[in-house]
Amino acid sequence: METPDKEKPAKARGPRPRRRRWPLLAVTITAALALGTLGVHRLAGSRTYQLAGDLTDRVETREKVVALTFDDGPDEHISEIVGTLAGEHVRATFFVIGSQLEVHPEYGATLVAAGHQLGNHTYTHRRMVFVSPDTVAAEVERTNTLIRETGQEGDIPFRPPNGKKLLTLPLHLAEHRQRTVMWDVEPDSGARPTPAEIVTMVREQARPGSIILLHPWYPTGRNTREAITPLIEGLRADGYRFVTIAELLAR
Repeated sequence: METPDKEKPAKARGPRPRRRRWPLLAVTITAALALGTLGVHRLAGSRTYQLAGDLTDRVETREKVVALTFDDGPDEHISEIVGTLAGEHVRATFFVIGSQLEVHPEYGATLVAAGHQLGNHTYTHRRMVFVSPDTVAAEVERTNTLIRETGQEGDIPFRPPNGKKLLTLPLHLAEHRQRTVMWDVEPDSGARPTPAEIVTMVREQARPGSIILLHPWYPTGRNTREAITPLIEGLRADGYRFVTIAELLAR
C-alpha cells in the first residue's frame, strides 16, 4: 500500500517590498505649491479684498452717481483731457505717478485748479508685491508729498499699479489710514478697444456707485481720450451724474 506523499511545506515568504510613493508625493507637493501660487496670485490681484486696511471698488448707493478715474500720467495730453472734462462740467479723480508729477508739477497744479482730485499711483509704477516696507514707504510717501505740493487737500486715495497688492503695501496703508481705491468698470485695459467699444462697455457695466478706470495718457490712450465725451454723454442719458472719489466715498 502506497503511502501518500507528505505535503511539501509552503515556501517561506519574505517581507513584501515597499511600493515607492515618491511619484505620488512629488505630485502632491507640486499641486500644493501650484494651488498656493494661484491663491497668492488671486489675492494680490483681487479688486474687492486686501489683507489689511480699507479698500473700495464700488460704493453701495441707490443714487445714480459714478466716479471717473484716470490712471498713470500726467503727460503732455493734459490740456486736451482737462479741456474735455471742463466742456462737460465733470470733475474726475486722477491717480498720478509721482516721478512724472515731479518732472511736471505744473500738470498736477492744473488738475487741482480745475477741481479734480489727485490720487497716489506710486512713484515709479512698479508692482507692489513682494517688496520691502522701505520700498513701500518710499513709493507711497514720496508721491503723497508731491501731491500735497500741488495744493491738493483732504485725503489722498491710493491705487496700486496693475491693481497688485499683497502684504507690505496694505499694512503700510492701514498704518497711515490711507484707503485703497480699486474699480469695478475697466473698459480700456488689455486689447485696445475702439472709442465706441469703450463707451458701450461702460454703459453696459456701470451701476450706481461704480468706479470707472480709464487710461487716457500716452499715444496708446488716444482711443480713450476720444471716448471721454461720448462716454459722459451716454451715461448722462442713462441718468448718471459724475463725482470725485472723495464725493463718492462721502455717500
